[in-house]
Amino acid sequence: MRAEIVSVGTEMLLGMIADTNAQFLAQQLADLGIDVFWVSQVGDNLGRVADVFKRGFSRSDVIIVTGGLGPTEDDLTREAIAEMLGETMAVDPQLERELRENFSRRNRPMPERNIKQATLIPSAQSLANPVGTAPGWWVERDGKIIAAMPGVPSEMKLMWENQVRPRLVGRSGSVLLTTNLKILGLGEGQVEEELGDLIHGTNPTVATYAKPDGVYVRVTAKAPTDAAASALLAPTVDAVMGVVGKWVYGRDLDTLASIAGPILAERGWMLASAEFGTAGTLATEIGTHDRLTERYLGGLVVTKVGAPAGLEIHDPIALARYARKQTGADVGIGAALRTDGERPSTQFAVDVRDAVATGEGARFNMPLLDLRRRAAVESLALLVKTLRETPD
Repeated sequence: MRAEIVSVGTEMLLGMIADTNAQFLAQQLADLGIDVFWVSQVGDNLGRVADVFKRGFSRSDVIIVTGGLGPTEDDLTREAIAEMLGETMAVDPQLERELRENFSRRNRPMPERNIKQATLIPSAQSLANPVGTAPGWWVERDGKIIAAMPGVPSEMKLMWENQVRPRLVGRSGSVLLTTNLKILGLGEGQVEEELGDLIHGTNPTVATYAKPDGVYVRVTAKAPTDAAASALLAPTVDAVMGVVGKWVYGRDLDTLASIAGPILAERGWMLASAEFGTAGTLATEIGTHDRLTERYLGGLVVTKVGAPAGLEIHDPIALARYARKQTGADVGIGAALRTDGERPSTQFAVDVRDAVATGEGARFNMPLLDLRRRAAVESLALLVKTLRETPD
């Protein structure tokens, strides 16, 4: 089953907003076993929107549309669908009553221009929108489906979960099962090289992606049922782990923070941090998971002009030791980002009760904000590695 996603709104073409709806929907459709072949963005122009819909209707089984369902003159999704199908829009009395009641509950008069939100064509059914004024459209004709939803992400996601997704479940005749193995210590090119012929498979497929917290190896299987897809996926995941397993730190929803927290909790250990040149990104990263935050006594941020208490150490080992000694923590973690060389570089250290482990990142060529995040990620990776290798 082929699908395409169309995002309607001139604001996206002007760079005023990011198209997060398309990203969300692509992931959701993949989970349903529906292949997304095309993603389009189109401005608020009736002719252009209708042309995009015509092209989609000619080549796809499902068109998922977001945006253009508001009450203003430049909201043209309904009009474009009607034009594309050669059908006439008309006000639906039930929709009109619901719309007026919606405004009445909010103690607001309904502008008459909003009446266009109560229109349908013969091929369309309305999709309820409990948190906004714009109902969606579900259109089925000639064996094709068009689902039109609001562009506001919160409204779209609610309508997707309650109205659109249930109508699509099972229509593809297959399910897609995906898992991501997360790697630190190798670059994307190195990971692909290690995987060799595994990346050439067609079902399951294996692909690599560079992410802020490492390299992901995505393994995906397609089959008629969840059980069949799982059975297909497992041997390939085992094969991937056999090649790159020693660099894998987690899977799917795992993060470095979510892994470190339970290890510290199991041992009853507490953590503290000190960092130089990172503007507090290590402390921020530690705070991304409650289990790790519960084991965190606090952190110190050192800048080029020193820090509270006159601390001016820039060495990661000294930073880790200082953090541990000053707070009474069992584990100290230190990160240093140096920008005074030819290329910025990161160094990090972990002090577990006076046993020190160190690491040094590559000299990264990336923007400073990304480099700070990278330093925090590499530091937490060393923390997880050290905790796993340190006896209780």
